[in-house]
Amino acid sequence: MKKFSEIKVGDEYFVKCKISREEQDKYVSFSRIKNVFLEKHSSQKIVSGRAILARLEGEFTRLEEMYGNIIILYGMDGEPLWKNRHARFLNPLYADEKLEIKFKISEKTELSEEFGLLAVDFEGTKENGDLVVVAKRNLYQIKKEPLVNQ
Repeated sequence: MKKFSEIKVGDEYFVKCKISREEQDKYVSFSRIKNVFLEKHSSQKIVSGRAILARLEGEFTRLEEMYGNIIILYGMDGEPLWKNRHARFLNPLYADEKLEIKFKISEKTELSEEFGLLAVDFEGTKENGDLVVVAKRNLYQIKKEPLVNQ
């Protein structure tokens, strides 16, 4: 685990994951999405964009460098060049396809004596090189000193 003081703008972290058909079905059921592309009878299981973003956030909080910190999603400011839109989905991701994720610390701000703020850019790419998603300025409030050193 890295403390807030150890995290630098430009730091990059990488992870690989996939969203299974079962996980996609559970997400669609939980979120109550009504979309023919996402329903069980569809021959190809396209993964919902929000499910992809949720997995990216989950994977970020599980990184060895982050886990153990008190870190809370603070917001999603988006990219100024995109008129502050947050995410772009460029290619479909199908259930059980591997996704390679890059997390990049794009900004670091002091909030108070106790908390800092990290802006993190996400980028997800399939094994074949197709870029699936780019999400800019995912904001995380992070306690500067962890409760327990691990």
